[in-house]
Amino acid sequence: MRNWPLFELSVTTPRLEVRYPTLDDLDELADRAAEGVHDPGLMPFYVPWSGAEPAERARSTVQYHFRSWGAFTADDWSIDFVVVYEGTVVGTQGIMATNFPVTREVRTGSWLGRRFQGQGIGTEMRQAVLHLAFAGLGAQHAATGAFEDNHASLAVTRKLGYRDDGFSLHDRQGKPAVSRRFRLAREDWRELPGFEIHRLDRCLPLFGLEKSGL
Repeated sequence: MRNWPLFELSVTTPRLEVRYPTLDDLDELADRAAEGVHDPGLMPFYVPWSGAEPAERARSTVQYHFRSWGAFTADDWSIDFVVVYEGTVVGTQGIMATNFPVTREVRTGSWLGRRFQGQGIGTEMRQAVLHLAFAGLGAQHAATGAFEDNHASLAVTRKLGYRDDGFSLHDRQGKPAVSRRFRLAREDWRELPGFEIHRLDRCLPLFGLEKSGL
């Protein structure tokens, strides 16, 4: 799309394609949301969208992406990629920032269809957007967070070299819950073989940037 080049943006890894979604991709992602993304009784998200009925989870997934598309600005942006594994959309990996040309800091968030968990996909899709952030956009820090009982997310974060960055308290469905914060500095990030960014150059002005990796 000539006037919205983000539709061409993607990162490929040894096993995955992490790409800006098409409408068909969103439809398939909504199916993954309807199928379920975590065990019953666990709520890993700050906004408990996954507690709704399957049809509502599917609709809210699509609506969330539409809102994100419309709200994108260079000063406050969020991209929620779809993650494609063996030709199937299996989840979503988000990367977002506020005043990025100044702060050079991104944040990440994700979810993966329940039946695709436990295969290392969550680690690889996070590595993909970290590659985009550090190698492509010139980030200096990447931040993330997870509730302290979200063991899968915390395991990915620690595996990738993030350092502890404190904690915060949240009202999670009427009960207090501790969220751990983490930060990965550019000097602690390791570039891995087999990761490649595609069609970033035309997108850079949307991020308020002129050159890749700067």
